[in-house]
Amino acid sequence: MRIEIKSAEFIKSCPSIKWCPTGSIPEYAFIGRSNVGKSSLINMLVDKKKLAQTSSTPGKTQQINYFLINESWHVVDLPGYGFAKRSKKVRETWGKMINDYLSMRENLFNTFVLIDSRLTPQAIDLEFIGNLAELQVPFTLVFTKVDKIKKKEVEKNIHLFKEELYKDWLELPPIIKTSAKNKDGREEILEFITNTNKLFTKK
Repeated sequence: MRIEIKSAEFIKSCPSIKWCPTGSIPEYAFIGRSNVGKSSLINMLVDKKKLAQTSSTPGKTQQINYFLINESWHVVDLPGYGFAKRSKKVRETWGKMINDYLSMRENLFNTFVLIDSRLTPQAIDLEFIGNLAELQVPFTLVFTKVDKIKKKEVEKNIHLFKEELYKDWLELPPIIKTSAKNKDGREEILEFITNTNKLFTKK
């Protein structure tokens, strides 16, 4: 199934959930550790190079950023968690903003959690995933930057990540391998979104 992106536009940046757009169209959130390649992945996904801001500096995304896709669903770019060089107060503010969004946004259909495929399992990623489980938020694991290392190493790191999850999980969430440079995983993500949207289409 080939998914066509006909339009993609920035809508607004929200400092808290109360500023998020009204309405009930589907939302798909993207989040991961700082500098995991989130903005590059979003730009690749919607085929627009500069829609989401990219930076080599961790913590570039500071608010909840909304993008309207095909005039029918939202991509939501959330601030990264982890090692951004920000004050403790700022990190706590981001943490509350993210938690409020994930736990209270009723039209959030899925959260794509981005994991750097070049790394062995990181405690901060596992902790965040555990938090999603507690909040009962549906999510998909997206391993980024698979073009940066050998395929063998990618598979090894994903296998190690799965082993960590199986310590607490009986069934794993969907897993997609991606490369913003080579567009790996693009069709899989778009197909997932399209199929999910169909489940919530008003009859």
